[in-house]
Amino acid sequence: MPPEVLVPGTRTSTSFEAIGTRWTLTAAEPMTAAVLDRVDAAIAEYDAVWSRFRTDSAVAAVARGEAVDLGPTAPPLLDLLADLRERTAGAMDPFVAASLEHLGYGASTALRPADGYLPAPRAEVVREGTVVRTEPPRLLDVGSAGKGQLVDLVADVLADAGHADALVDASGDLRVAGDPLRVALEHSFDPEAAIGIVEVADGAIAGSAVNRRDWSLGGGRRLHHVLDARTGRPVETIAATWVLADTAMLADALATALFFVGPDTLTDAYDFRWVRMRTDGVADWSADLPGEVFR
Repeated sequence: MPPEVLVPGTRTSTSFEAIGTRWTLTAAEPMTAAVLDRVDAAIAEYDAVWSRFRTDSAVAAVARGEAVDLGPTAPPLLDLLADLRERTAGAMDPFVAASLEHLGYGASTALRPADGYLPAPRAEVVREGTVVRTEPPRLLDVGSAGKGQLVDLVADVLADAGHADALVDASGDLRVAGDPLRVALEHSFDPEAAIGIVEVADGAIAGSAVNRRDWSLGGGRRLHHVLDARTGRPVETIAATWVLADTAMLADALATALFFVGPDTLTDAYDFRWVRMRTDGVADWSADLPGEVFR
């Protein structure tokens, strides 16, 4: 869910729409047209590989049974998702695309769900280096970490161009370089309120919430995009999560994982700070959180 970014001092910024998301890039120094062209190219290249909404994407070809070279972003992304699939006992699964499409969240913008719920089909990712296929052929959905990885790639473009003090904001996935930023955590039940404020310094924060990307099932019931892949049902006990980590990819992925497991399941392998809010309005957070949560 998009946090409110509290940016001190004077900055230059530019905003645009890409991959269905509002992006804002902010830097201490003006960003040249050449740098912004490199940002556009990085986003377009990533979308051409990983978009499950495009029939001409690389993952669409994988779903048709092809073995495809997905490039250098594939190994770290798929390794992370494979580990979290195991740690969540299959609740977080890269083959949840079928479950989302069953509920209407596919390439069409109609959002018309079919009856009932569809568990994610069982499949495995088979890799040889960066060449990927699935057995059997299935559509991959890397949305639980992919936007975060793309935020990291855009941040790398800015860093390579000499922007040592910069912010990449992709509607809730943030990567900060340079001066620390204070970030307000939006309340899931009141978008005008915050449940806390944290400081992000040379790292990333990502959030996920059930009031984002939600739609009606009819009869007063509403759906959202965070599904338990084992059942195909939207999660009912957690309302929102936030994770601070070194990279946006990791923060994005762990924010999703916290809908299914407690942080103790993840802390032996990953260094992160977290806030989690239940649907009853009660929140808990890590003891070393760099900020405060309002009681």
